[in-house]
Amino acid sequence: MGQQSMNNRIVVCAYHNVGYGCLEELLLQGADVALVFTHEDSPGEEIWFKSVRELAEKHSIPTITSSINEPENRALVARIAPDFILSFYYRNMINTGILDLATRGALNLHGSYLPRYRGRVPVNWAVINGETESGATLHYMAAKPDAGDIVDQEKVTISFTDTAFDVFTSLAGAAVAVIRRSWPRLVAGTAPRIPMDLAQGSYHGGRKPADGLIDWSKSAVQIYNLVRGVTHPYPGAFTHLEDTTVTVWGAWPVHGTAKPGQVVSTEPFLVGTGDGLLELKTVQTGGMAEESAVQFAARYPTVLLQFT
Repeated sequence: MGQQSMNNRIVVCAYHNVGYGCLEELLLQGADVALVFTHEDSPGEEIWFKSVRELAEKHSIPTITSSINEPENRALVARIAPDFILSFYYRNMINTGILDLATRGALNLHGSYLPRYRGRVPVNWAVINGETESGATLHYMAAKPDAGDIVDQEKVTISFTDTAFDVFTSLAGAAVAVIRRSWPRLVAGTAPRIPMDLAQGSYHGGRKPADGLIDWSKSAVQIYNLVRGVTHPYPGAFTHLEDTTVTVWGAWPVHGTAKPGQVVSTEPFLVGTGDGLLELKTVQTGGMAEESAVQFAARYPTVLLQFT
């Protein structure tokens, strides 16, 4: 145990299911986790994921929810003198001055197959862009986000019917598999360091609920990908019918032609797009409960409705 504590003392920054699963795997492997930084749950966010703080407290590990970048927290990490700092879906960019405190390296688990989809919410972006695969990547942290040397990766498949939630569930499992393989190698000093070729990748910023606005001039497939990329538990794709905001939780692209945004049928509920028709499956308006698009249409007897 003495030798183990000399070379694998960790400060973990973690949140969400990926953070929970990776921390749990480290504990199963007997890692010496000295401190966990996590986040307070946002009151405006749907909390559907496991609590990193509860897992840490179950194992009597101190937790802090203020940013690791705060001066008092930097001083605390310096006193701990960790061998590694590990970040798993932690939402704050960690300052390089703190990364340098890890004597054997600071690493991050990113939710894409890097160097593709560097940056924020990579799973949602991959689904919205119609990708057929994504992955989990463990890499060293550097000043530039998601740009350091790669240690290990695992791919996940994205099917045409997968939502972002489905892909995130698969990715969480892939992340744990990466940590399961990589942690013993990091401790032993045998983990690879593969330089990342950023020219082969892409970077995407964060998303806001307002980014879910449907552009009916896009193709039915593109709009369908947006719907499944931001459907539950995310804020959803939405459109407007006169003064009413309509959130589209489920849809499906079909063949056909109509003016973008025009409702050409209510059973099935078909809307014109820039290329093809989109069948709306489930929708929600205002404070009402989610319902089928056919139920929604029953309140609007005129077929020739126009979404904007």
